[in-house]
Amino acid sequence: MTSSDHSKTALRSDLIYGLYDRPHFTATLFAALQHVLASFVGIITPTLIMGSALGLQSEIPYLISMALFVSGLGTFVQARRFGPIGSGLLCLQGTSFSFISVILSAGFMVKARGGGTDEILSTIFGVCFFAAFIEVVLSQFIGKLRMLITPVVTGTIITLMGLSLVKVAMTDIAGGFGAADLGAASHLALAALVLGTIVVLNRVDVPFLRLGAIVIGLTLGYLVAWLMGDVDFANMATVPLMSVPVPFKYGFNFDWVAFVPVAVIFLVSPLEAAGDLTANSMISQQPVKGPIYIQRIKSGLLADGLNSAMAAVFNSMPMVTFAQNNGVIQLTGVASRYVAFFIAGLLVLLGLFPMIGAVLQLMPKPVLGGAELVMFGTVAVAGIKILAEAGLHRRNMLIVAISLGMGLGVAAVPQVLRELPTALHNIFESPITVGALCAIVLNIFLPEEFIELEEDDFDPEASILTVMENPDVAPHGEPLTPAVVAQVNR
Repeated sequence: MTSSDHSKTALRSDLIYGLYDRPHFTATLFAALQHVLASFVGIITPTLIMGSALGLQSEIPYLISMALFVSGLGTFVQARRFGPIGSGLLCLQGTSFSFISVILSAGFMVKARGGGTDEILSTIFGVCFFAAFIEVVLSQFIGKLRMLITPVVTGTIITLMGLSLVKVAMTDIAGGFGAADLGAASHLALAALVLGTIVVLNRVDVPFLRLGAIVIGLTLGYLVAWLMGDVDFANMATVPLMSVPVPFKYGFNFDWVAFVPVAVIFLVSPLEAAGDLTANSMISQQPVKGPIYIQRIKSGLLADGLNSAMAAVFNSMPMVTFAQNNGVIQLTGVASRYVAFFIAGLLVLLGLFPMIGAVLQLMPKPVLGGAELVMFGTVAVAGIKILAEAGLHRRNMLIVAISLGMGLGVAAVPQVLRELPTALHNIFESPITVGALCAIVLNIFLPEEFIELEEDDFDPEASILTVMENPDVAPHGEPLTPAVVAQVNR
């Protein structure tokens, strides 16, 4: 028996409940709670960062409530399946970190021309609504997209996302934008406490502590800040008891200049989501090649896009399939998609109570900054890992060097765009847009280098990518039949 066979056998023995099994109520609820705890910070943090950076403090409780609410709805759609929409897997939908930098750029652009809270949010959600349909369309052409947006392009963009957000994290560590005591020792100590807690818990052998490292670090930092007198609950009595979801509560606006950077990220997010869905399929003992797999990926990405459009309607940032929940499935041994229905219900209930968002809004910036540094740095490292796996030979190094240089250069010296027309200036002031466009253009026009692979260089995912690039047939050439589609739609 090969090492691969041993690993598959081990995976089967670790799975207590399969995808279509129905665990008893207690097991289902316990598994659902672990998924919610593992994803809670990831769902609310992008909204917290956006609201704080753009000065939207009065709206943060409501925006956090809506982030939880739409995550619950999106999770239900993804697991339940409605016709061709949804993967049918136990995969949780949550607010995406990938869009933070471009959404902040859009918000600052509106703010710079005198726009208030309603105009900022109506523009952000209007742009995100239309951009989400890019993923809806691309979900049906994921194989072709993979040929255009290659790993070297994806890795470059994801690296830029992480690096461009480090400034936000460091500003919060120092006390937050505009703080009178920016860089105070007490701010740095709080951030160091959170950061140190996360590092220590990530090195322990207890899986539960590793999964909850960020939650525990933030909770400890929040508690210490409260004891230091940095948290004031005096205004909590004014927070409404319930949040009522109101479609486009802040109005509906569209701006082409804000749309372009967001659209660029929607070109990349389907590839990231496809990887997460593939990992989830593997952990859940479902096919990771062939027509069933291809149909599941297309349906999952279609749900991703439509869920992001729904998120914009209900005043929340775009959503994506979360990867961290794959670890929870491995930890619990529960892959049943019926657990997702409980997760969805819990998230919707949490979203209806703005008190949660109000408490989180009071979290001191240095506490949040300590966790942000880890999360944003992890995004950058994920991009570097993709680049390393793509192979940093001469051609790829040239693409990465120019793209990163252009993106980070524009962020460091924005005056370089001073002489451009206003419309172009506003588009290219986003480092993500500049770097992504450079990477895509260079990847298209620079000729591929022939590299002879040794036997040890074999990529085990190559067969999956081959299937993805030929989505209408199975590995041995048989067509995608109605019977196969029916099995996926089960």
